[in-house]
Amino acid sequence: MMTEILQQLINGIAVGSIYALIALGYTMVYGILRLINFAHGDIYMVGAYAGYFAIVSFKWGIVPSFIFAMLVCAVLGMSIEKFAYRPLRIRNAPRIAALTTAIGVSFLLENLGVIFWTPTPRAFPQVLPLRIYQGIYEKFGIIVNNRQLVIVSVAIILMILLQFIVNKTKIGMAMRAVSFDRETAWMMGVNIDYVISFTFAIGSMLAAAGGVLVGIYFNRIDPLMGVMPGVKAFVAAVLGGIGIIPGAMVGGFILGIAEILVSAFIASSYRDAIAFAILIIILLVKPSGIFGAITREKV
Repeated sequence: MMTEILQQLINGIAVGSIYALIALGYTMVYGILRLINFAHGDIYMVGAYAGYFAIVSFKWGIVPSFIFAMLVCAVLGMSIEKFAYRPLRIRNAPRIAALTTAIGVSFLLENLGVIFWTPTPRAFPQVLPLRIYQGIYEKFGIIVNNRQLVIVSVAIILMILLQFIVNKTKIGMAMRAVSFDRETAWMMGVNIDYVISFTFAIGSMLAAAGGVLVGIYFNRIDPLMGVMPGVKAFVAAVLGGIGIIPGAMVGGFILGIAEILVSAFIASSYRDAIAFAILIIILLVKPSGIFGAITREKV
């Protein structure tokens, strides 16, 4: 029994790493704009397809394809911010307008994906042949494969790199300043538009990384693949504390582990329901999330 639990924990950490990468994009954009970018899950989908075509059409290896997908989604994220969200921000539109726009952009990306790539799922190229580490299996009775190790390793490296950018660089200082007080940061000479655009680029690159990793792990992509993971990543961000980067990471891992444990020991039909159950519980018990602090906001 203990071996089975440990096995599912490993599987949950791999899935949770992907949720964490997507959740980071949610939490970064919210920290800067106080906006829930519901198109973020679909940017993750575009990243998966960008990686797919880089491998299939351009015959690139996994690393160049991975970088290409991140760059494509960085441009897409900045374009969405410039043409969909910035006009609303300049006109001081109410938050409901930005939220409605985000949902509209999400539907637009999904339907464009269906039109250009057809709704038929595609098999992601086997660029990373599956290998089981027998030594670990023989010693602990746990199956660990190279894809799981790659997913977790890449996710952790990107999270550490993000923390470095936010806490140790000039642009990171500007991001923190804008997040704390946008008007004061502007008066101090911070280029608000550049900081927000950069934030969308970084968040979109992380989502693209998650999309490619999902393709490698599950060997399947489709134009609607970002809908449910996008919602679950939002739950992960809320769970950890929306707007808090470490919270998004922890929330992603917790959600991934919970989903896999429920699927393995209760019923696989409940794996999606657990995300919404966690959302309801966290909103009732601690609405600010695990790492969040309760603040008063005038509406």
